[in-house]
Amino acid sequence: MHHRGSLMLLLLSIILGSACGDSRKPSLPKTIIRQSEMSARSEDEFERNLKVLIENIRSLSREEKSMSRMTAPRERIAIDSTNLDSYFTIFNSLFTIYRPMLIDSFIETLPQALICVLADIQHCGWQADLTSTISSALSEQILSVISSVKSQACMSTSNLRMADSSITQLNSIQEMLTNVLSSDLPLYLLSDNFLALWNSFMDMTIPPVMSFVSEFMLSALQTPVDFLKLGLQFGIEIPTLDQSEKCQQGDLKQLIMWGMDHNVTWSFGESLLDMFLAPESPPCSFPGPECQATSSIQFSRTGTPSVDIRTSSLTCDQQNLNQLNETLCAAILTATSQESYVLYQMCQALRTLSQTEVTKVWRSTCHMIQNVVLPLMEPCSDPATAQSSRIARSTLSLSELLCDYQNWTTGGSVDPALVTMCSENDRAAFILAVCNNAEAMQVLVRNPINAWVWEFCANTSDTYIVNLYCSYNTWTTETIDPSIVTFCWYNDMDRFEGLLCDSMVFFMVVYSSEENNWLKPNCSEPPPQIDINTMVAQSCKYSEWKNLRAVTPEQISLCIQNDEIRFINEVCVNNTFVTVLVLNSGNTWVAQYCTYSIRNPPTSPPPLSTEVWCNYNKWTNMSVDPTVVALCWQYDQTGFRQNVCCNLTLYEKLSLHLDNQWLIRECSNNDTTKVLAQVCVYSDWSQPIIVDMSDLALCADLDTENFTRNVCANVTVLQNLLANLDNTWLLEQCSNLTASGPGGGAGNGGSLMGFRPSEQCQYSSWALVHPDAALLALCWDYDQANFISFVCADSFMLTHITQEASSLWVGTLCATYTAPHIDSLNGSTTAPPCLPRELAKRLNWTCSADFSVVCQPGGSKVQGLQMLLRCGIEILQPRLENLMTTQVTSVVKQATSLWVVLLLALEESQMTSLRVTENIRLSVLESIVVYMDNEVNFDKKRVLLQCFEKVLTSLMQTGRDVPTNFFLIKEYFRIPLSHLRSVLSAADIIIVREVLQYYNRNYATLQLTDDYLHTMVSVLFQIHLPRDISLFPDMGLLLALATPSDIMSMPPLQNNINALSIINFSIKNLSLEQQQAFGRWFSRSMSLPNKTAGSLSFIRDTGNLIAYLPFQSFQYLSPAQLLDGLDVLKSNTLGLLKQQFIAQSLTGAFNNLTVDQFRRLGNLSCLAHPSELMAYAGTEAFSVIQDNIRTCAIQGFSVPSNMISSLVLKASELQSPSSLSPQRVSQLAPFLPLLGTSVLQQLTSAQLMPALSTLASVPFTPAQAGVIIDMLSANLSLALPGSGHLSMLGSLVSGVKVETLWTLPSDILLEALPGMSLQTPGLTPPQVNAVICKLWGSSSVSQWMDKVKPLLSSTPLLSVIPQVPLLLVRDAAVNTRLWNTQQAKVLFKEAIFAHPSLSQHEYMSLGTVATGVNCTDLRRLFQNLASLSPLRDILTFLREQPVPLHPSLIKCVTEELYEFDFFSELLGDLGSQIALSLPMSTIKKFPPDKMDSLRKMIVQEPHFFLQLSSTKQALLVDKMVQRLNMYTGLYTEEEFRSLGVMATFVADEMFLNLDRSFFVDGLEFLQGFCYNPNKRNLVADMLKEPRTFGHVQNWTSETLNQVDRFLFFLPKEIIQLIPLGLMSFERIERLFLSQQKWERGELGSLCQKPSELFDKKQFVLQFFLGFLRVGRATFSGLIPTCESLHVTQPAAWSIDSLRNMPLAAFRRCLELIGQDPFFSPFQLSVLLTKTKEVYGVPSSFNSSVISQLGRIATQFLLDELASLRLSEIQSISAMGALNTWTSRQLKTLFSTVLNSTRKTPNQLDSSTFVALGHIVCGIDAPVMRSLNPVEFSKAVLWLGRLRLSCSEEQLQALIGLLSHSLTFGPVSSWGSEVFIEIGAIAAGLPDIAMSALVREQIEGITPLAISLIPAGKFAVVFNQAQIRMFTYDQAIAVTDPQRSALSPVQETALYMVLNPWEDKPIDFRGRSLGVAVQPCPFLCLSSLLIMLLLLSPADPLG
Repeated sequence: MHHRGSLMLLLLSIILGSACGDSRKPSLPKTIIRQSEMSARSEDEFERNLKVLIENIRSLSREEKSMSRMTAPRERIAIDSTNLDSYFTIFNSLFTIYRPMLIDSFIETLPQALICVLADIQHCGWQADLTSTISSALSEQILSVISSVKSQACMSTSNLRMADSSITQLNSIQEMLTNVLSSDLPLYLLSDNFLALWNSFMDMTIPPVMSFVSEFMLSALQTPVDFLKLGLQFGIEIPTLDQSEKCQQGDLKQLIMWGMDHNVTWSFGESLLDMFLAPESPPCSFPGPECQATSSIQFSRTGTPSVDIRTSSLTCDQQNLNQLNETLCAAILTATSQESYVLYQMCQALRTLSQTEVTKVWRSTCHMIQNVVLPLMEPCSDPATAQSSRIARSTLSLSELLCDYQNWTTGGSVDPALVTMCSENDRAAFILAVCNNAEAMQVLVRNPINAWVWEFCANTSDTYIVNLYCSYNTWTTETIDPSIVTFCWYNDMDRFEGLLCDSMVFFMVVYSSEENNWLKPNCSEPPPQIDINTMVAQSCKYSEWKNLRAVTPEQISLCIQNDEIRFINEVCVNNTFVTVLVLNSGNTWVAQYCTYSIRNPPTSPPPLSTEVWCNYNKWTNMSVDPTVVALCWQYDQTGFRQNVCCNLTLYEKLSLHLDNQWLIRECSNNDTTKVLAQVCVYSDWSQPIIVDMSDLALCADLDTENFTRNVCANVTVLQNLLANLDNTWLLEQCSNLTASGPGGGAGNGGSLMGFRPSEQCQYSSWALVHPDAALLALCWDYDQANFISFVCADSFMLTHITQEASSLWVGTLCATYTAPHIDSLNGSTTAPPCLPRELAKRLNWTCSADFSVVCQPGGSKVQGLQMLLRCGIEILQPRLENLMTTQVTSVVKQATSLWVVLLLALEESQMTSLRVTENIRLSVLESIVVYMDNEVNFDKKRVLLQCFEKVLTSLMQTGRDVPTNFFLIKEYFRIPLSHLRSVLSAADIIIVREVLQYYNRNYATLQLTDDYLHTMVSVLFQIHLPRDISLFPDMGLLLALATPSDIMSMPPLQNNINALSIINFSIKNLSLEQQQAFGRWFSRSMSLPNKTAGSLSFIRDTGNLIAYLPFQSFQYLSPAQLLDGLDVLKSNTLGLLKQQFIAQSLTGAFNNLTVDQFRRLGNLSCLAHPSELMAYAGTEAFSVIQDNIRTCAIQGFSVPSNMISSLVLKASELQSPSSLSPQRVSQLAPFLPLLGTSVLQQLTSAQLMPALSTLASVPFTPAQAGVIIDMLSANLSLALPGSGHLSMLGSLVSGVKVETLWTLPSDILLEALPGMSLQTPGLTPPQVNAVICKLWGSSSVSQWMDKVKPLLSSTPLLSVIPQVPLLLVRDAAVNTRLWNTQQAKVLFKEAIFAHPSLSQHEYMSLGTVATGVNCTDLRRLFQNLASLSPLRDILTFLREQPVPLHPSLIKCVTEELYEFDFFSELLGDLGSQIALSLPMSTIKKFPPDKMDSLRKMIVQEPHFFLQLSSTKQALLVDKMVQRLNMYTGLYTEEEFRSLGVMATFVADEMFLNLDRSFFVDGLEFLQGFCYNPNKRNLVADMLKEPRTFGHVQNWTSETLNQVDRFLFFLPKEIIQLIPLGLMSFERIERLFLSQQKWERGELGSLCQKPSELFDKKQFVLQFFLGFLRVGRATFSGLIPTCESLHVTQPAAWSIDSLRNMPLAAFRRCLELIGQDPFFSPFQLSVLLTKTKEVYGVPSSFNSSVISQLGRIATQFLLDELASLRLSEIQSISAMGALNTWTSRQLKTLFSTVLNSTRKTPNQLDSSTFVALGHIVCGIDAPVMRSLNPVEFSKAVLWLGRLRLSCSEEQLQALIGLLSHSLTFGPVSSWGSEVFIEIGAIAAGLPDIAMSALVREQIEGITPLAISLIPAGKFAVVFNQAQIRMFTYDQAIAVTDPQRSALSPVQETALYMVLNPWEDKPIDFRGRSLGVAVQPCPFLCLSSLLIMLLLLSPADPLG
């Protein structure tokens, strides 16, 4: 097979080589030629004969050249034929003799020889010599043949007589076919019989023919296609991504070549048909929207693309060719088998060449092809000038032959065709001779056909031509030419119009000719462009409206229209302002406007630019969001009515949307009066201007009378409007409007509104002068009968008229109305058939061809033949493709694609004008769409998106018929996250804008992940926005996704009003972190002078952004600016520091603030200095100040004690509380908890009852609430059904006695329970137990679940177990209840009892009950699923549970999932709780992406991280920052914020590198984090650095405000250096309040113990108040008030100051003092003495006093404890909550309880047990065994949470109660739920019982119980296997004594729990490192008997 390819290559090389004409010297054969197997003799003979042959060829070539010089040109063709015959004779003889030699040697080595010749390498062998010699000899002959063929073809197109018979035959064939179409033969062919025969013939012959043709095509095309592809691959560099993931933009050629290499299915068949068989012009009926006005002359071949694309030119001289390994040779040379031997040999030869030699081969081959192709591409010369082929090749130029410009002005008229030809082919000379010659120009343009010359000359040399002809100083009335006037008006209008307006002489010269009367210069001064923003800024400075009477109504209207909100807030609210304004009679309406606007305040949308948003022209072709439609209606009603309501198409489109239905109402009720006045400006229409057709229609329909008078009756106006062909309907409209008037009507030469058909439709003259398009349309519409008669019936006239593109519609309409008729046999007339259309129809060809063009009168028969041919190809193509083999189809498609690439290259070189790009555009896009949809490898799609985005965008922008809208843009939303940043970063700005706009339109339906959106936003903000700030308006929706680093990377937009408006509009919806970032970004452009020197309205003018400035910038705002912009500031989220700054700045700077200003100040008043507020005492504003402070207290905002005592409370009121009115009690309600029970006890029910509704919302302590309830008990009947009294109590419910709750009916409890559960502090544990046991003791509880659900998690397990079956059956919402773990476990066991094997669906349907699954069932479920997707669903299900997961469940999940190979893929789905339970040995192996996922989980759910041990916290964060590459370098703000709560847990050396600028700016933010002692010391050091605040001696009040609670981090010796004058008592109290707020917050309560900073707080208070300094003068502050103790802390004061408190003050603060955990025993004893001084002996203490004692009670002597009256649950609970009792005190207390309640131990109920708390350990073990086991088991849920000090014997006795048959049964039957329920009491299990625990039971033991097991017992009862079953929480709870008692094996087992999944040489299968001990059977039996005896107590109920 390779011989065939070689022969083809031989022929090709001869042709191409001859074109190159290379003459080379012969050389001897070299090693490149394979040695023949001939004998030496035959070889010598062959070489001698070959030399003779070569010499003969050369001599023949020389002889031919000499003869050619003597022979006439006309004989050249014959000579060429003779010489070719001579060559063929010589070759035939040689081939006959030496055929084997040629085949074996010459043909096989031809590729190498050809490459050697092309590379210009010497000594390539005889094969190369022969090839070179033949090519050189035949060069002239072949070129001559090509030229001859070209000339004959040109002669055929010119209808010249042809000498060559073959060309004549081609023309004859074409003529024959056209004659056939004109004859009757097609009529016969259309018969059914012939068509049936034809179809049968085609069905029979096509398959075998295609089979043969396919083989031939494969043989004929494969090698040329491979060669062509190889050549193009060398010359066309295909873009690829480099190492930086960037690439150059490719053009269309490169895209097609890339697609061929990557299996893109190009389909260019249809496109090629469009290029070569397209109809001349698409027909359209006129007038119509599809017919566009086009210029009659096209001066460029292709349009200019809107996207700048670098085009890679394909030229013969290019130097940078691709490497060989970038072509198909790379695959061919590495393949094991060569399908193309010739191509393989070619590649082998190329591989031996250097890159320079390869370049020579390319250039030589390219020049050879160019020499062959160029003669064929040259345009044909004009037949009139082509005398002979030899003369055409003479040295005469085109201008010398045809374009004799000198004679054009002297002779007669010049042929327009000649003018056109010279302008196109002799462009340079034409410009010089015509465009630059006024005389020649005027001669030519006299002929209307040459009118295009003006346009041509203006486009080619506009400046010169204008200067040449528009020399106005030379114009006179005699020489002025209307055509030149027209040219100058349109090309030099500014100068022309200026002279007309300024020079009367010039004006008279121009208008001296009537033909120039159409000129309408605008000599009025154009109005200046008004900047509305500037006008508003200047006119609406309300603070500067000093002389209000001088404010004009226009100025007010401007401000209301464009600054409405500020006008209302600053003008309307100021009555004085408005009163003065309305003194001007023109402003009286302002008062009414203000009254209405204040009652109905407007919304505050962002400043809107209607030009941007309301671009109605684009709405027709785009999707418009309904919100935009509404905005434009609101702000641009005039334009909206004109462009929407009056635009039927747009109106119908918009009103289809449901959200736009209001359009129907508004547009139908359209008040057109104002609109018509603005639109129908008839006075302007008298000038030749363009009037929108929709405006005309509006005026004609809605303003009929004026329209008739000003348009229809005004000939001038009507003629001007009719110049637009779209307005011809005006004639009929005006005819209808004026038909009844004089002169109305049309026809018979009558006047039709200025149009007279009889005068203007001169059809006879149209044959000489082509009518303009407007006249044609008018004559057709209003003189149709004559038009049809004179034009349609005259084929010559019709052909003449339809030559113009703008007149093609005439042929279409004439074909419809006046088709020629043929008489039929019966005398009737029928239209003759259109044969091409009929033939296609009868052949059942359904194609896209429109035969109307060729079927109209005068239609081209040749075009009809082409159209029929194209139709046939379209029909047969699919059938032929189905018959071709896959291999043939592939080769054909490759050939087609390569041919298109060549056409593109030729078009780029301007050698063709086939409009290739336009024709293949849709095909390319369709192929790319299919490829994008089917390709799964994103690396390939990525190349398209990055390297070809511009060319694809250009193709999409070329037209609207894109196959799939936005297909390219949609791909950007499918980019894998790992590639998104690099791909989007490289995107062109046009693509980025399209992506943004597509997202804005479709964000609701786009399912994008958060990571995707954050990455996209990051790229847009950090890369594209700095490049083009115009993107920002489209980024409004993405602001919420921007990170602080994204925001800080934004370019300066502070002067961009639209950008600031968008930010101000969106900033309130952003997170605090984002808001602060915008503040920092904004502050970068604001220097200190800009802030301080700003206007009074600086804050209001700036907007919301100002509120988020860093405090370092914010503090420079002046008090006046703050007061003016207070509303703006308060409407935003302000930090406490800024709030304090505002309050103290305003109250400090102004001493005359008004009532209204204090109302606006609101809660900020509480941050002002009390002394400054006291200055308003006695004024009207003082009551507002008190209301503000009261509001602060209600909202939980603590204030300094002095503010309460001086501004709210009165000393007289405290001395006599009973004198307070009920109203005053309500006012003081928020402060009553600070006054203590002693004040409350002095109030009466008459005072309290009216204030009950207010008191019910105040957070009283249970003791205080109990006092109030006792006072109200006479007026409240809690047990009264339907009274609702219990619900009315609100937070006071904590004061209801447990004894009272026991007596209430269940329905009353159920009614009040939902409300009671929402109160703060809510029910006490004894109260909860009482209510639960009351309700759950009923059998109907399963029907009350919606009422009892608030207390569900506190329900004892023993109460739930009996109800489980009913709950699962009756409670429909059982799977959504918030069950605790032990409850969920019993429910789960019951739920799956009948279904032991759970499916995924069944498990997930259990909801919250599913959290009770045991590890065995979960393991079975995981093993059954064992695939990624379902396990991921289960993890998501567990992660989203509303209840915390038990540690045993978490451990089970992690251990089971760890066994799967895909465990690493599940890490991102674990959730924070499960992920943090993983051991550090696993976490430290996380790759960066998994570590980042863990980081995000912790940031979202930080509380799980804070519950970890400090060691694990530090290790985890250390590994995380290392893996995320944060450890070294500056610790930036971005890194800090990204770590969330972990940010302060980094290593000390990393924290020390914290960015100091961020430290200072974000100090308030940093105070919200946790700090261990080391970090606190580092923070203290940072505070003292010069870069931050410097030495503390230099600190100011503002500095202390910023430092705030961080002051407690400073060492004591540094604290002492703070200036004393700054540390006022108020500041100290505010510091305490700040620290308390943090400690009680969500994070502070988890990460910091209150005791850590107590010493520092105590030091600050006592040092600065003088307690620690000798010689300090005594002042009143040394003895604290009760209010100051609440604000600070009782233990922070010296014990002497507390002892010296007045009795009344101490009585009010007793409960607060008793609850302080920091008093030492000595201090408590002093306080007890003080208490006895106040209340007397302990035996006289009532229940209320006992409840308040707290830790003071621990100092009672035993006899004093015995004398207490502990008869009420409230007082018992107060004593039982203390954990510092001695064992003797506990026993005494329990005896006191029994004596006070007069109950025996077995009579104690569950509520009493709960109240006893730690006192339970005061019960002797024997007595414990007599307790009621059921009641105790109901209380064990609370008791098990306490760290009880019971002995081991006592705990075992309690275990006996819990293992009773009426409670949980034997220990061996306990599940993990029981162990979880009993908590710490599990530490009392007997040794043998504890050693027998199985895995499920061990998992239930709480960490508290683990820590309470004695060390010796712990080491004995738990072997290493059991320890290995511990959870991490259990293992971490093991105490040091317990750990030290363990054996090495046990200790290793414990370590394995803390660090599992590490390789350790430990075997836990019973092996020990010590001596092997065999178990003794007797010992086992004895142990079992002892356990049974211990677990069988006497039944106390028996």
